[in-house]
Amino acid sequence: MSVALRTQLFLFLISLSSRTGLSRYIEDNEAADGLDSLLSLDQKRESEDFIFHRPLRCLDMLATDGYFTFAASQPQLACAAFIIAEPSEVISLELSDVNIDCSAGDFIKMFDGWVLKGEKFPSRQDHQLPLHQRYTDYCSSAATSRSSQNVAMIFFRIHSPNSGFTLAVRKLHNPFPCNIMSQSPEGSFTMVMPHQRRNCSFSIIYPVEIRLTDLSLGQAKSNEVSPKRQVWAGCSGSGDYVELLGGNGVDTSMMFPMADLCFSLTGLAQMKIGCDNSVVRLVSSGNYINRVSFQYRLLEQRELPKTRENALDNFCSVE
Repeated sequence: MSVALRTQLFLFLISLSSRTGLSRYIEDNEAADGLDSLLSLDQKRESEDFIFHRPLRCLDMLATDGYFTFAASQPQLACAAFIIAEPSEVISLELSDVNIDCSAGDFIKMFDGWVLKGEKFPSRQDHQLPLHQRYTDYCSSAATSRSSQNVAMIFFRIHSPNSGFTLAVRKLHNPFPCNIMSQSPEGSFTMVMPHQRRNCSFSIIYPVEIRLTDLSLGQAKSNEVSPKRQVWAGCSGSGDYVELLGGNGVDTSMMFPMADLCFSLTGLAQMKIGCDNSVVRLVSSGNYINRVSFQYRLLEQRELPKTRENALDNFCSVE
């Protein structure tokens, strides 16, 4: 991920987290230090043998392999670090040199996914594990965790100064990526689901135009679709379909359904989604090999909807 995009995503997470009070105990200079670290990261990684080390902040975003050490200089009661990898990777987390007092209320919890504004990505409907199994609590279970997708996070609370821990982050290849958080506002991707009853979402936390370039659903006959045809109804009962979602959170079950497709296409279908989060979601029954390919780009300022104050109908727009 480029320095500019990494910085933009970091600021986006700070914005979301501050709304929930997560940054209440963060010193003002920590965000600036985080940006300085992100801007110098590419230079430090020029050597292939370099093992990245840096301090971990109370609110942080990690986008590279390495070792990140947190040392409390004062009580830190609401901290979190968001970790993101490439779409075709999963994340391995390991804690070491842990010096906290669990009996005094300190904790370190690793989560398989992201939590933002109380919403979880992937949603309960899209993740294969029940919610309680997605948490790994250092104080009661283990010091290692492995994500099911390209995002993970840790929460921690430390009361005493000079307490802390080191977090090792390692990225691993994922042959069949599912439930992806995009690092970029533009690009292309193909999701494939081979004979598994599973839902996969590709989430883009920007307002974008999405172009479906290819869709193969096992039970359907091929049809050509005009780019002007933008809404298809009644696919949820088919068991195998693609839907486009929009919203201002990360939980796909709470987002607005914009369009769905339950037949294969070899033409081009496109849609502009003027929301903070735009999603391509592939729903599979497990009976077929399903595949969807798409491109996406950031909407220009002139393409964004003009919202009226207190107007819910303009909260999230589609063209």
